[in-house]
Amino acid sequence: MCHILGIDTGGTFTDGVLINLSSKEIKAKAKAFTTPGDLTVGIRECIDNLQGLDKEKIDLVALSTTLATNSVVENRGSRVGLLLIGKEPGIKFPAQEIAWVQGGHDLNGRPVSDLDEEAVRKSVRAMFGKVDAVAISGLLSVRNPEHETMALRILKDEWDVPVVCAHWLSSALGFQERTVTACLNARLLPVIDELLKTVKGVLRERGINATLMIVKGDGSLMSEETAREKPIETILSGPAASILGATFITDEKAALVLDMGGTTTDIAMIEDGVPKLNPEGATVGGWKTRVEAANISTFAIGGDSYIQITQRGKIAVGPRRVWPLSAQAIRYPHLVEELKQVSLQRSILDGQPVDCWMLLKRPEENRHWDDQEWAVIRLLEDGAHNVMTIAEKLGKNPNLLPLAKLEDDQVIGRISLTPTDLLHASGCFTLWSVEAATEAAKVQSRRLGMTLENFLTIALREVDDKLNLSVIQSLFYQKGLDLNLDDTKEKFFLDRILGREADRDLSVKLALKVPIIAIGAPAEAYIPKMAEMFKTKVLVPRHADVANAIGAATGQVVESIKILITPGRDEPYIVHAPWGREIFPTLKAAEKYAREKGEELVRANITRAGVLKSEIISSKNKKTYQGTFLESEIKLMAIGRP
Repeated sequence: MCHILGIDTGGTFTDGVLINLSSKEIKAKAKAFTTPGDLTVGIRECIDNLQGLDKEKIDLVALSTTLATNSVVENRGSRVGLLLIGKEPGIKFPAQEIAWVQGGHDLNGRPVSDLDEEAVRKSVRAMFGKVDAVAISGLLSVRNPEHETMALRILKDEWDVPVVCAHWLSSALGFQERTVTACLNARLLPVIDELLKTVKGVLRERGINATLMIVKGDGSLMSEETAREKPIETILSGPAASILGATFITDEKAALVLDMGGTTTDIAMIEDGVPKLNPEGATVGGWKTRVEAANISTFAIGGDSYIQITQRGKIAVGPRRVWPLSAQAIRYPHLVEELKQVSLQRSILDGQPVDCWMLLKRPEENRHWDDQEWAVIRLLEDGAHNVMTIAEKLGKNPNLLPLAKLEDDQVIGRISLTPTDLLHASGCFTLWSVEAATEAAKVQSRRLGMTLENFLTIALREVDDKLNLSVIQSLFYQKGLDLNLDDTKEKFFLDRILGREADRDLSVKLALKVPIIAIGAPAEAYIPKMAEMFKTKVLVPRHADVANAIGAATGQVVESIKILITPGRDEPYIVHAPWGREIFPTLKAAEKYAREKGEELVRANITRAGVLKSEIISSKNKKTYQGTFLESEIKLMAIGRP
């Protein structure tokens, strides 16, 4: 197998690359705007933009996507019913219906009490019609999954509904995190299933008959079948792919990877040529999970960050995302003339005078929008318009336009000045309309009573400061520390590190011991300035603009399991494995069984994922205290290319 098509659906762009994996040659690359309402539109356009694509030679399609992450954050997906075994719901879980029954196990895997099978039946019946999927989580099921398995059989007898057991997804302790993981996995089942169906449809349309695989949050690949069973493992898929792409196109074994996208900037560390994983599991949308994922810090600063002038006359960057004027003026060239006509006689209370609006989707006629909102919708059907133009055409004060609800419901989208536009206006990046970006920057400079050049210098410095601060924060996070930006003492040092405060007596410098790999479309324009700030080299490799798609295409399939062996009180040695709990007379016999059965399982799993030739890596972590055996953890990992 040689030719792999990698596709990354980011917040702003959908990127595609065709790679000959044997020669490491990038045969073709392309971009298209991501279409949030229907990701397949952007994917279809991206594939069409790949020049000279020989569809017959594509052996594999690898997809990285932000869909799972966004769905968790936006609370989209199935209605979930949660069945708790052995522990009452004293905390909040991401489920619509929650039931509790007796059962569960202790640390040695022995039942705390028998499973109340009748209560399981009653709980399941009470959920009929109220939920679309069910998650089952038992107390210490990682030490013995027996009660979860019994409840699963009862549930399947009662109801044909998708079910997720918590012990399928993690072998780590932490009842709350494991339960949250099971609930979110259940919620995402239809989301990822629909994505896979539609992407497969696009591939068939375009004559691409190749296996489809998905990038996991740790950067490895998973099969379609596994993705449908464990969609939660695709959270942070996009950022993980960017880290892999950075290692592929630079061959760096240790580095800080900074991926500046349209919506966010993702920062992570590479150690020994692979992403550093978060030992506690990924946190998404405020929910702490037990999903193994790269240790990625995400910051709300990107090429599409909204640049505003505050009521106090300060330039603010983000955190809101808007569509860049330079990009949208290619579609709507009349916006340039409208920006030239912007008057500063009226101030805009909830926005900026350079704001423009476009129709994202036309709602159904029976939606309950009032007459004024329908007037805005119909006006934007023929193209985007500046807020002042909309007000003039509708005969209204711009501050009284009914835009907020339409924006919240993603019927209309805001186009405005962004860091991408600053680069266009300053001549650093000229892919789209320089004229639209320049006219918007002129309006904002007049509001501050300064020249265009001064405005661009100060605004770009604000962007630089936010990026530099993001790197500093991520370095703290990597060490398990939080950086309190409101703390007076911490702010004192940060201001001097960033050069915000001139101080005759104190100068604070930082030196990063590893290089920075900068990727993402606007990386080359911003990141080289970091070399001086952090006293290290900054690499902006060739093809940095599509590193995420490269990472998707170059990932490997990894299947791993962890098996724990502990001493029992009445039993000599207990094996706690994903398939169950077993007793052995000696530690040697327990470890031999765990390795052989575990290797058999990971090899079967990776073969099922489409890997014909794999390498098995095993490790053992044995813990003792003053000569007394405490536990032995055996980890088995199968690695191979699909």
